Amino acid sequence: MSQTISIRTAPLGEVHATTTFIYAAEDAAPAGAGASVWAATGLAWQETSAAASFKGKQGQALEILGAGGKRVVVLGTGKPADTPLNGWTDRGGSLLAKVAATRANKVAVIIDEAGASPAAVAELAAGLRLRHYRFDKYKSARSDDAPGALDVTLHVADPAAVDRAIADRGATVDGTLLARDLINEPANVLGPVEFAARAAELAKLGVEVEILEPEALEKLGMRSLLCVAQGSDRPARVVVMQWNGGRAGEAPLAFVGKGVVFDTGGISIKPAASMEDMKGDMGGAAAVTGLMLGLATRKAAVNVVGVIGLVENMPSGKSVRPGDIVKAMSGTTIEVINTDAEGRLVLADALWYTQDRFKPRFMINLATLTGAIVVALGHEHAGLFSNNDELATRLLGAGLSANEKLWRMPLAPAYDKLIESKFADIRNSVGRPAGSITAAQFLQRFVNDVPWAHLDIAGTAFGAGNNEVNTSWAPGFGVALLDRLVRDHYEQ
Repeated sequence: MSQTISIRTAPLGEVHATTTFIYAAEDAAPAGAGASVWAATGLAWQETSAAASFKGKQGQALEILGAGGKRVVVLGTGKPADTPLNGWTDRGGSLLAKVAATRANKVAVIIDEAGASPAAVAELAAGLRLRHYRFDKYKSARSDDAPGALDVTLHVADPAAVDRAIADRGATVDGTLLARDLINEPANVLGPVEFAARAAELAKLGVEVEILEPEALEKLGMRSLLCVAQGSDRPARVVVMQWNGGRAGEAPLAFVGKGVVFDTGGISIKPAASMEDMKGDMGGAAAVTGLMLGLATRKAAVNVVGVIGLVENMPSGKSVRPGDIVKAMSGTTIEVINTDAEGRLVLADALWYTQDRFKPRFMINLATLTGAIVVALGHEHAGLFSNNDELATRLLGAGLSANEKLWRMPLAPAYDKLIESKFADIRNSVGRPAGSITAAQFLQRFVNDVPWAHLDIAGTAFGAGNNEVNTSWAPGFGVALLDRLVRDHYEQ
């Protein structure tokens, strides 16, 4: 099974670990404390690096064994330049891969290069933790599994300042890892009731948690959401999470997540190929839950509400049928054309409930909503739709900073007209053309005049492939993005 990881700081100076990592810029010898570590090996830098064809290029590594079995690994950082914060996150992920290759359980990392601010080192620590993550709780232990814990000591100029920065950034990492865990869980373990119970654990951090059961949802008129769940033996839940870290009475920020714990497509059943991936159709709800964990852990100075609609979409004699008409909480009637366009039915009621009850400063919903967005953007960007240019611009910037990128897509009256129905106010599906856009137009019907953004994360919530900070099927997309948005623009 996976090791645990412990990250601590220590002053620059004497290093006691058997394995030490130091950095060197391109065409430059290790400097500062790293130079002292290298000098202790007794090897001449110029001759050794030349013999190993090591030039300090980004991604290069030079490993030697010195006296007493001590290992020194020099990592290239490329041309000297100001590394952006998200570059330090990637650097941490790359470092973890190098550490894992040594199979050492205790390592030291010398970080005294220019630009290594406490915030930068905190990003490196975040990258270490994010890359270290494994979801292997259901795998049997093997005899060759690495035992014990991985202990990483970061040697820095100001350990106290770095510790504070690591704790602050680590809260968001905690949220991302929770989102990964939730998405990776199999649907037989994590149904709506179980997901709601996981969210309820946030109460330990000071989050106010309410769980609305079907009777309450029926009373509220959430028949759009409930119709998705009616084919399953597992009852729906809506979870409301409130973090009140801002001024009393100040309107909250609102985040709404689609939480379809498994999506068969219902009567409009999906093909069998890759249907197992539909355990991840609750990626939006997982991101909202992870965000609330991170905000509460770091005591964010802002009022925030997170609302997640949790259902399972199954075919049965009780399932909603194509052609059925349901009335949403808003009073809007919806013709169900395709029961596999179920996420927007869940969000219709969740969005209306959120804006009606909380009167938020803005609403952002996250949903693995359409395959069309994957066709349009692949796995590199999530789709962004918004009725507010300022909110959209801030989200785009936060995405670049957090390396969870967005691409803005259009909304327009011509697309909105497409969702009109012959038999009801609107219909939930209009076919393949502009599929992600018409889904967004559907959601916009339920936000009133609240500044709103819809993030279609179908291409980024799971199965996007490995990168420097993630080797998991589920990367926890959205948590770092939204935390960055809150930090940069809305905290007191």
